[in-house]
Amino acid sequence: MPFSLLCCYCVCVCARARVRALPVSLRVLLCFKPSRKPAGSPLLDPTGGSRSGLYFGDGKRKVDYVLVYHYRRRRASLRGSPGHHRLSIISNGSFPVSGGGGGAADPAEEEKLQIREEFEANLADAGLEIERDKEHKVHGVGFVRLHAPWQVLSREAEFLKIKLPTKKSYELKEVKGFSGKMNAMWRKLNQPFQPKVPQMLSQSRTKFLSHSFSRDKFYNIKQKDTFFDNATRSRIVKKHNTIQTFLNTGQTLMFTPCLPGITTLIANGVYDSAFPLHDVSFFFIILLHDEWARYGAFYKYQPIDLIRKYFGEKIGLYFAWLGVYTQLLIPASLVGIIVFFYGCATVDTNVPSLEMCDERQNFTMCPLCDGACDYWHLSTACSTARASHLFDNPATVFFAIFMSLWAAMFMEHWKRRQMSLTYSWDLSGLEDEEEHPRPKYESILLKKREKKKIKKIKKKKKNEPGQEKLTWRDRLPGYIINISSILFMFSLTFSAVFGVIIYRITTSALMAMSTDPETKSNVRVTVTATAVIINLVVILILDEIYGAVAVWLTELEIPKTETEFEERLILKAFLLKFMNAYAPIFYVAFFKGRFAGRPGDYVYIFNGFRMEECAPGGCLIELCIQLSIIMLGKQLIQNNIFEIGIPKLKKLYRTLKEKGAAPEESDDQLAKTPQQWDLDYDLEPFEGLTPEYMEMIIQFGFVSLFVASFPLAPLFALLNNVIEIRLDAKKFVTELRRPNAVRARDIGIWYNILSGMGKFSVIINAFVISFTSDFIPRLVYQYMYSETGTMYGFIDHTLSYFNVTNFKPGTAPISSQYDKEVTVCRYKDYREPPWSPLAYQFSKQYWAVLAARLAFIILFQNLVMLLSTLVDWVIPDVPKDISEQLKKEKTLLVDVFLREEKDKLQLIQSLFLKDKDGASTPAALPAQEGEAGPRARCRAASFSQFTRQPSPGQTVKHTEV
Repeated sequence: MPFSLLCCYCVCVCARARVRALPVSLRVLLCFKPSRKPAGSPLLDPTGGSRSGLYFGDGKRKVDYVLVYHYRRRRASLRGSPGHHRLSIISNGSFPVSGGGGGAADPAEEEKLQIREEFEANLADAGLEIERDKEHKVHGVGFVRLHAPWQVLSREAEFLKIKLPTKKSYELKEVKGFSGKMNAMWRKLNQPFQPKVPQMLSQSRTKFLSHSFSRDKFYNIKQKDTFFDNATRSRIVKKHNTIQTFLNTGQTLMFTPCLPGITTLIANGVYDSAFPLHDVSFFFIILLHDEWARYGAFYKYQPIDLIRKYFGEKIGLYFAWLGVYTQLLIPASLVGIIVFFYGCATVDTNVPSLEMCDERQNFTMCPLCDGACDYWHLSTACSTARASHLFDNPATVFFAIFMSLWAAMFMEHWKRRQMSLTYSWDLSGLEDEEEHPRPKYESILLKKREKKKIKKIKKKKKNEPGQEKLTWRDRLPGYIINISSILFMFSLTFSAVFGVIIYRITTSALMAMSTDPETKSNVRVTVTATAVIINLVVILILDEIYGAVAVWLTELEIPKTETEFEERLILKAFLLKFMNAYAPIFYVAFFKGRFAGRPGDYVYIFNGFRMEECAPGGCLIELCIQLSIIMLGKQLIQNNIFEIGIPKLKKLYRTLKEKGAAPEESDDQLAKTPQQWDLDYDLEPFEGLTPEYMEMIIQFGFVSLFVASFPLAPLFALLNNVIEIRLDAKKFVTELRRPNAVRARDIGIWYNILSGMGKFSVIINAFVISFTSDFIPRLVYQYMYSETGTMYGFIDHTLSYFNVTNFKPGTAPISSQYDKEVTVCRYKDYREPPWSPLAYQFSKQYWAVLAARLAFIILFQNLVMLLSTLVDWVIPDVPKDISEQLKKEKTLLVDVFLREEKDKLQLIQSLFLKDKDGASTPAALPAQEGEAGPRARCRAASFSQFTRQPSPGQTVKHTEV
């Protein structure tokens, strides 16, 4: 249809009714420029597939954002009047609320339509350009595509203070001398591991000065369509949608007046979702997919700058942090492998292991259970003792100190890397943006206002002006539920751990009563392995439950903004998942065998089952088994299988659900090529980085907290992270909708959690070495009680004596396989012998070992804290070259601003002088105009860039905040 006829139609309609009563697309279309293409062109048929679905129907205006909604039209409207088709083409797919010939309409759907029209009209008034689909079916999915023209982009970039490169540039200082040669050699060696990024997209030696965008300043604008990248364009449009205030005229119970932007409208079902489109151009497919989201590129560095340009700074910082963490796991893995091989090399020369395996020693041990169990020889536990030495040797202490320093080095290295990214991404002066309140907060606040208004009306008081807000009294019920629920979750976790303990005790007793000798010999291995698997299954189940409960509890607190919501959610989820993952490990490390008692005075539960004890080689080998199975199981099942399988199952379920609910489509609709917005809508929505960070933080705990018991933990973490990076990359690129680009200076609260865990790991490793391993008892024996200064006699020194006549009735072995009658058995503890006046009391050796353990904890903690502080002091947070470049840029920016002000002043003076000369010599005016006309026009055009006055026919609109 010719544009003139369209305008006439709009004028006629506006004459009969208010403009706000029109369908939104009629109002929006008035913002479009007239097209020279005939009817049926891509402008009127946006599904024509022009330019890969990334542009409007005219193939020129880029789709910066997409709003999706579900619609349900009246059936009678499909068989409407002959003029109905003409209206659908004119309005580009929107139907007026009052249109249609009969048929019952759903009031809720009618109201949603009115709200969408009003909201989109406000977007159009703010300067955004809109394109809509034609609604072919009775019900289905509709897409609203938004485009931000240059006027909107420049205005909002100035308002948001987005830093952009200016025309001024300088060359980065190149390091010379020995360090320069070393850097060049390192770059050459590192070249095969670098992603293949075009020169135009990689960092060069030329740095352009960046400054907060202003329409008054000179910037390096070569082409307006590409000056703002896609991430910045979508962020600006998202900001429009978020702060856009919607005024509802219906004022029904379902939708309240003065709702905020798209977030609340999605929460109330007006829109289904809103997202930017994936860029299916060369940049996206070749670079991000082939150089990042491909398992074959596992050995390469990540293209962090491209990730930031495409997904925004917040996601870019996550992958940069994950890359730094994975990179620093390499030296930790190498040291862990060395420690493990040291244990393997010295196991045959380890004196305590040789003594335990020596059958000539003939240590007759007390029974492991009451009645059914017989006495046994310590030499039968030879394999356990040898395996324990692999992880419990002198190198373990060195490794624990190394990993504590490694955690400090990791935090310092990340701070420097973060500062470098902040500088290169122009985030150094980034200010916190004012956030809009969350939908639930606004709805509860609105209810409070209504209640207060009703009370004042009843009391006949005037409504006092003032800004209403939620107080602690409004949140008190949520806080009470939070505290009680978290305590209940803790008790549930402890109950699960206690249930597994009961399983271990009962299963051990039942297997010990078996008549099969092979079953009896494998009691400890079978019970430990099956109990750990049960623990792993319980942890995986409770992890999913706790994640959902944390979201629910955070909603009850009614946080005002999304940042507050995210921080509170992270704290709750971390607290619950930390307790869930580490509770079984803490039990084995610090509680198992500590309260079992001694022969003749054991501790019983349920009046019949003895508390379990550690293996003869100590609890450290069981701690190693527990830690390794839980860590590897979580990484394999939760971090990889769940991440791959669950999104695919969700997508399959949603596809089947929509396929069953959607009406049959015609052949023309089936043959229509799906556009990019159709393909992106079929992808899973992005739900935030909290799950990604959480799994890595829990893994960091496995690597740092109990690393003294499992030196191979960094190696398995490294192997997992190499896969995790490519898995997350593939998920972001091919399986998730494109996230909104969010600016961020750092990783937020996660840094504080990491720092706290690093300090906590020092304490945990000190206690593991002191109380769980035999390192301190061996030192005490060698330097205090050994006559030869060696470890010979250590096993006999750690075993106490028990007179079998002191067994309680019914607890002694019913039958024994030994030929000789056993009068004394041995058990692992430091107690006085039965012939001592203080029989079975703690001996002097016990108190000496305890004092040494406590002294070691104090010494270890202070030593590691001192070294960590020294590392923090020696390594500056800001690299030297970055600090020098920041100072240089500040100086250059001041020079640029002074030069600009000087040029402005000279330009104004020259204009005034020309006006004065023209007024004094009118006869010479034609000659002067002929000589300097073009130059004067050029200067006038340049001067207009520094003025903020709009032209007479143009109005400058700013976004309402």
